[in-house]
Amino acid sequence: MEIKIVKDSINKKELIDMAKEQFGDLVKAVVDVGQKIMAVGGELHADEEVLLIEREGSKREYVWGINIYPEKTGDDWIEFDSVINLKPSFGNRSRGVDNPETQEKIRKIIEKLVSL
Repeated sequence: MEIKIVKDSINKKELIDMAKEQFGDLVKAVVDVGQKIMAVGGELHADEEVLLIEREGSKREYVWGINIYPEKTGDDWIEFDSVINLKPSFGNRSRGVDNPETQEKIRKIIEKLVSL
């Protein structure tokens, strides 16, 4: 599946279709909290991260890997878990997103970019 860079919006149904084609119930995504864009549909978060860096000029410290469960709601539809989140030099020492403010930024970007 081709990775899609989302700058304006993506339909939730499109995410559901992507999930079914790949992992069943989830879509991997990388969010750039600086530019408020994301890449979705890659097999690996790392592939999406590279695409954002190369095509959009994203900076490593602003990109975060997440999993989106498009058929879930509330806090359950976003999972903060990716190897690309291991960034000790930027204060993140886990696969999650340790900073609650960064988590909130990611949630707001996803809410803005994903339309029903």
